Amino acid sequence: MSAVPAFDAALALRMGRQTLEIEAAGISAMAPRLGESFVRAVQTVLACQGRVAVMGMGKSGHVGRKIAATLASTGTPALFVHPAEASHGDLGMVTGKDVVLALSNSGESDELNAILPVLKRLGVSIIAMTGRAESSLARHADIVLDSQVGQEACPLNLAPTASTTAQMALGDALAVALLDARGFKPEDFARSHPGGALGRKLLTHVRDLMRSGEALPTVAPETPFTDMMRVMSAKGLGAAVVVDAQQRVLGIFTDGDLRRLVERGSDLRALTAADVASKNPRTVAAEALAVDAADLMESARITLVLVADEAQRLIGAISINDLMQAKVI
Repeated sequence: MSAVPAFDAALALRMGRQTLEIEAAGISAMAPRLGESFVRAVQTVLACQGRVAVMGMGKSGHVGRKIAATLASTGTPALFVHPAEASHGDLGMVTGKDVVLALSNSGESDELNAILPVLKRLGVSIIAMTGRAESSLARHADIVLDSQVGQEACPLNLAPTASTTAQMALGDALAVALLDARGFKPEDFARSHPGGALGRKLLTHVRDLMRSGEALPTVAPETPFTDMMRVMSAKGLGAAVVVDAQQRVLGIFTDGDLRRLVERGSDLRALTAADVASKNPRTVAAEALAVDAADLMESARITLVLVADEAQRLIGAISINDLMQAKVI
């Protein structure tokens, strides 16, 4: 084993910066080259009645897996099919309704080119992503996306670096153009990411988290102050909701209101719920997103929001603790 050369910090920093500059230049150079073939690729995928089968060997295969995942999470059904495994049965994953996105910088991958004739016989549309327009892959493809770069970032110009970055960026460009063409919305993204933070924010509704029924601290307007305090303590929401006989919300009394009464030296025993409740409390619909309730709490600087229907009848209540426990905020 040869001796490890002395570490040169300045050289390492220079090489790192040079790598980023080369890869950035490679991506920038592709932008003006996008044209009719890119538009056709987007149209072909939009018209696809099956899935996008992404294929690639080596580093292109790793990029292909990421592209397939990005497509699938942004509204375009996709999967990755390994070209070598495809020759041994996995080609059965591909049907005539699918579109194949084949990645190869050289366009001469033996494993990939071996299955191109079979794919053509299946009748699938083949979109090639390659750095060589005259390659075997490009000749077999129906559409060619040019991912050519001027040089690799590797100082030997051998290791796939700038070329794989270009493939990744071109795959992202395709996915973004497709999601925009489909009218893909944040709610759609959340449905494919139900376990993530965005999924919780965009899929969780107020009705999913609110307290209701016996858990609500409701009192009538004529309820004596001391009785109202017992209800507040028993329900543990730090508030009492004043409602009429039809359960319409008339007001709310909170821990903060209690502190202000005590500070003023009011005779609490002589008061009723109607005397101390704050009128016109903030409410939210049960169908609203939980994140909307969180925004209301933040803007109004409150920790509890009542849930009411269109007639202002009380349905439930949601607190900041409920939102935190559900990891909405």
